[in-house]
Parts: sequence; C-alpha cells; structure tokens
Amino acid sequence: MKYWALIALAVLAAPGFPAQAQSVDRPNVLFISIDDLNDWVGVLGGHPQAITPNIDALAARGMLFTNAHSPSALCNPSRTAIFTGLAPSTTGVYGNAPDWRTVERLEGIPTIPRYFRERGYRTLGAGKLFHAHSYSAAGFSGYNDLTAWDAFYPSLDRQLPDEVVPVNRPANGNPFTRNMDWAGLVTEDYAMGDGQVVGWGQQQLTAAGDEPRFVAVGIYRPHPPWYLPQKYFDLYSLEDLELPRVLETDLDDVPAAALQDAYFGNMPPMGLFEWIIAANLWREGVQAYLASVSFADAMVGQLLDALDRSGRADNTIIVLWSDHGWHLGEKLRWRKSTLWEESTRVPFIIVAPGITTPGSQTDEAVSLMDLYPTLTELAGLEIPAHVEGTSLVPLLRDPDAPWEPVALSTFGFMNHAVRSDRYRYIRYADGSEELYDHETDPQEWINLAADPDFSDIKSQLAEWLPSENAPDAFYR
Repeated sequence: MKYWALIALAVLAAPGFPAQAQSVDRPNVLFISIDDLNDWVGVLGGHPQAITPNIDALAARGMLFTNAHSPSALCNPSRTAIFTGLAPSTTGVYGNAPDWRTVERLEGIPTIPRYFRERGYRTLGAGKLFHAHSYSAAGFSGYNDLTAWDAFYPSLDRQLPDEVVPVNRPANGNPFTRNMDWAGLVTEDYAMGDGQVVGWGQQQLTAAGDEPRFVAVGIYRPHPPWYLPQKYFDLYSLEDLELPRVLETDLDDVPAAALQDAYFGNMPPMGLFEWIIAANLWREGVQAYLASVSFADAMVGQLLDALDRSGRADNTIIVLWSDHGWHLGEKLRWRKSTLWEESTRVPFIIVAPGITTPGSQTDEAVSLMDLYPTLTELAGLEIPAHVEGTSLVPLLRDPDAPWEPVALSTFGFMNHAVRSDRYRYIRYADGSEELYDHETDPQEWINLAADPDFSDIKSQLAEWLPSENAPDAFYR
C-alpha cells in the first residue's frame, strides 16, 4: 500500500476526526485569538448593550463555553500556558517579562502551531498570538515561536508600523497616557493594524492548496489604546450607556493580598479607576471599550466570511478565545491582573464539524489550558504527554456529559483561583482566602471564606490547587 494511503487510513481512524468529513483530507484549523476581551459579548451577557453579531453567529455554529477561564490574568503567562500546554505554576512564567523561549522547563516543548507543523500542517500566523511588547497591532518585538510557522505576517523579524493614531491627540490627562487612551478616527478598518492582519489571514483562508492548513490570527483590540474608526463609537450612545454595577464597600472583606499589584508601576489599577471617576471619564471609557469589542467582532466576521468563501468551512475546526478578561469598574478596579471573575472569564467557542451541535453550550467550568489537547484530538493527532489540560471532546459531543475538572487561574507566585460551576475559591501566597458563590452572588461582593458553613466547599476546591509552584522565571 502506498505511503500516503496509509496516512489517509490512519487519519480516518483517529477518534477525533469528524465522521461526515472522512476523506483523505485532514481538518483545517482557524485559530482566532482576541486580546483583553472579557465577557462583554452578546452571547455571554457580560454587558447588556454589547454588539457582537459575528461572535454570536460563530457561537451558533458550534459550542459556546459560558464558564471558560484563562490560565492567568496577564498576557504573557496566559498565552505561554495556552500555547505550550503547561501552567504558569509549572513553568514559573508569571509576568510579562520572562521570555518563555529561554525557560528551562519549556525547552523542547512544542507549541500548538509547531506541533501541527511537525505533523504535516501548513501553519500560517498573523497578529498578536504569542506575547509581544510593541504597541503595534502586530507587535513582534516579543516572544513569537520562530519554529512554528511556514509563513507569518508581517514577518518573523520585523514589525508593522504603528497604526493610524490621532494627530496632536491629548491623552485625556491620563497618567498612563497613550496606553490608556481612546479616540474615534477618520479611517477605515483596513487601515488599522488589525485590518491588515485580518486581510492577510483572509488571503490564507482562501488561497489554493490541498495541504491541511492551520491559520492563526491574533486580533489586538480591545487591548488599549482604544483608537479605532469613529463608526464603532457611534454604535454606543453615551447618554444611554449602562455602567457596570459596583458596591462602594466591595473591597472591605478582601485580604490585603488582593489589593496588591506587582505588575503595573505607574498607578495601580484601583488608583486608575479612582482617577477615571474623578475625571468623569468612566462612561467614555466604557463606550471606548465596547466600541473596541465591536471592532474586534467585525474582524472576526471578516475571517468567517473568508472561510465561507473558501469552500472549506465544512472541514475546518474553528476556535475563538481571549487571553484574559478586563475590569471596567467591577471590584472598584480598572484593567486586568486579578483572580476575580472579570479578569479570568473569557469568550471561548469551538466549532468542530461532525462533532459539535450548532448552537450548543455548556456551563461547566473549563480552562483555556484545555485547548491544546482538545485541538489535537479533534485533528486526529495524538495528545502530547506533557500537556496538563483536559480534552473537551466529551463535552463537545455531549454538553450534558459528566464533567469533573475545574478551571485554575494563576496570577503571580502561589496566587491561584479555582473556578467550579458554582464557586470561585482564591488562595494567595500568604494563605489568605476568598470564596464566592456565583449562584447567589455573581458580582463577587460577599467573601464567604471566613464562614464556617463553607469550610467543606473550600477544602474540596483547595484539592485542585497545584502541588508544584515553580519559582518565578523572571528571577532565575
């Protein structure tokens, strides 16, 4: 029997391969990452006025995970964990500074695109996928895996120019200046960095070729600064805008460790929120974030349109995720980097033709750490032995399937949150704790950690805390 015929038979026999798409072709993958997107999308209901028709339509194609959480509440540790399959507590990558490519524990570990490339996929990437420090939407003065791609946009060794920004635009008097600013621009989507990245992604989706392709596109918005075409601001009336619900005494029952922030030097996120309130910019900031979410949604729509035009949608696995959430006043905070719900809950959608039921969803707690094993199983590949997540294929096949795992999020050395289908348990490095019952307290306003009636719940959730807490890679 010919070699390629043997390969085809092996692929057809793989447990994750869609029954209705059994042919010599392996499934393609469209892998969409969105930066700093919290649960403010229509299908998740995080904000009642969020306008995200394309993400909502994508959820209608497959499965929506309504209780999905990021491995960390910061870009680099979260993306490193997702792409390598190893948790921050295993690698010691807790902040944005450590370059995961130099961490000894990650030596020889294949990232998701590299794993697919080594198994015959043509891997094509664009935008912010791995962590990058540059402001540019493509921003590749960061930690891209140079071994993972057959082609990358703009390239593996250069950056896009900064995208269009306002001329002589004051930074709202903001202490963070450009990194926490917003403005509507007189420009078109294609002129934005994300527009260029998505345009290149569309070309790869529609290009001729029979080899299986892994197309990954990293959308930069709603990462600040929120500069984008004015039409997206116009979607949201300032006068009618709903602000997040807050409780002035919200932080009275949280431990001191919850109020510390080691990763922002100029002004802590709680101080920034106080400044935003004093400057009367809360409503504008919420509008700008929502506008950026709708812009990102438009980018998703362009990718899905290209996939549909390609004729390959019936044999393409689609995944959409965000690296972490974002606070816009909840818990009296602005930005990310907490172990509370708004920092860890993210959109997560998987479409697997022949496996997922269109419009299905699950409320089970899942982690983006589960993406690596899930994607490899769906593609009919062996799940690497090093991967710490759990394949979600049983839930994709049956949303009511029994599910035991929880979602673990880490921010800094020995600071962890365990999220189950009902509770969030947080334990900090100093041993202090928080516990919230999302059935009765979805805003996480009432810390139950000191209530003896919940001691058993705490003990059960604490069993999921990692047994290994690697030293911070930044100091090694």
